[in-house]
Amino acid sequence: MEYPNENMGKIGTIDTSSLVDKAEERIVQYIQENKMVIGDVLPKELDLALNLGVSRTVIREALLRLKTIGLVESKKHKGAVLRNPDVLGSLRKVFHPSILDDATLKDMFELRLGLEVGMADFIVKNITDEDIKELEDIANQVGSGDTAQTWQVEDEIRFHSKLYKISKNRILLELQVMLMPIFNYVHESGLLSSEVVTGDFVSHKELVEVLKTRDADAYRNAIRKHLNNHFKRILG
Repeated sequence: MEYPNENMGKIGTIDTSSLVDKAEERIVQYIQENKMVIGDVLPKELDLALNLGVSRTVIREALLRLKTIGLVESKKHKGAVLRNPDVLGSLRKVFHPSILDDATLKDMFELRLGLEVGMADFIVKNITDEDIKELEDIANQVGSGDTAQTWQVEDEIRFHSKLYKISKNRILLELQVMLMPIFNYVHESGLLSSEVVTGDFVSHKELVEVLKTRDADAYRNAIRKHLNNHFKRILG
C-alpha cells in the first residue's frame, strides 16, 4: 500500500462538487440575477451549455432537478419555462417519523408549537362569526383538549386544522397537515424527557371564548397556555 509523500507539502484540496450541482446552482443564479418571473423562458439547452462550458447532458440533468422541485416545466415549442414551485413538495416526501432522527423530530415538534402561537394575529384578523360557531361545535364534540393530560391526534386535527384554515395562509395549512403526525409521534414516543404535568391550562372551549373577544394578544396568551404542557415537556 502506498502512502502520501510527506515531502509534497500542502497542495490544496479539489472541489468535488459535480458539474450538475454547479450547473443547477448557476441556472438558479441566472434566474435571480435576471429577475425572471413566472412564465419566462430559460435559454435553450445548447446556449446554457455553451455559456457554462459544460455538455448538454449536464444541462439536461440540472434542468431535470429543477423540474423535480417544480421550479421549471417543459413546454412544447418553448423549452424550459419558469413556474411557481411547490414550496413544500420535496419536504412532504421526508416528513415522516420513520425517516427522521430524534433531533429532527424534536425540532419539528418545536416548529409546530411556534406556528400555533405565532399565527395569532392572522387568526384574529380573519375569524368570522361562522368560524367561531364551527369551532364551538368542534370543541363540544371532541374528547381531548379539556385537560392537560388528554391528547388525541384526531381531536387536535379537527380543532387546530380549523384554526389554520382561518389564518388563510395556505403554506401554514399545508405545514400543519405535515407536522401533526410527527407531533403525535413525538408526544407518544418517549423522546420528551419531562413527564406530563398539570398546571395553568386553557381548553379548546376556553380558546373559543377568547377568540370571541377578537383580541390577538389575549388569544396568543391563551393558545400558549393551551400548549403549555407541550412546551414544558420539550423545554424540560
